[in-house]
Order: sequence, then C-alpha cells, then structure tokens
Amino acid sequence: MSIAVLAAAAQETGEGTLPFLVVGIWILLLAIFVGFELITKVPPTIHTPLMSGANAISGITLVGALYCAGTGYSTLGQVFGFLAITMATINVVGGFLVTDRMLKMFGTRGPARDKGKS
Repeated sequence: MSIAVLAAAAQETGEGTLPFLVVGIWILLLAIFVGFELITKVPPTIHTPLMSGANAISGITLVGALYCAGTGYSTLGQVFGFLAITMATINVVGGFLVTDRMLKMFGTRGPARDKGKS
C-alpha cells in the first residue's frame, strides 16, 4: 500500500492527516531499506570504522530514550523507553569496544616495530 493511497483514505475520512503510527512505520521501513542498501555497498575494509562511528551516534537515541522513560508517558511508553535505554547502551558500548579493538590493531607492538627502524 503506498503512502498516496493512505493519504487519500485519510482525507476521505475527514482526518486530513495521516495517523502517527502509519507515518512512523513508513519511516521505519524506509530506514531499514536505505540502511540495508548502504551497508551492502560498503567494502569490507572500511565497514568496521564506519559501523563504529554509526554505533557511537546511538548516544542520541540513548538521550531520547532517557527522556521517554523519565517523563510522564504511559506505562507502555516507559517500558519502551527502558528497552530503548538498554538496547542503545549495548549499542554504544559495543561501538566503542569495536573501535578500541580496531585501533589496537594499528597500534605499535613494542620491540618488534623498533627492530625495523635501526
């Protein structure tokens, strides 16, 4: 079902705007499609650095989740906020761990590197 059909149906019922849930689902589906297309086009050599940076951006999600869980939303909203906090925290920590591991791969190894210089 296309967005134009949903918009026409909303106007016929007199609402004039799309329901919030329909717009949210539409944006989620577009994000999934675009994300999949972008990730499959990235060469393996730069996949880890790009994903580490993208996971670090998940801190923005963490702030939004903290807001949802801590405000006066319904119980369901607070449960979703808590789940979002948990998942975003795992994502942020995982992103930093992957970045740290990747940077250690390029770091000096001690005496083995010094032998080639002398």
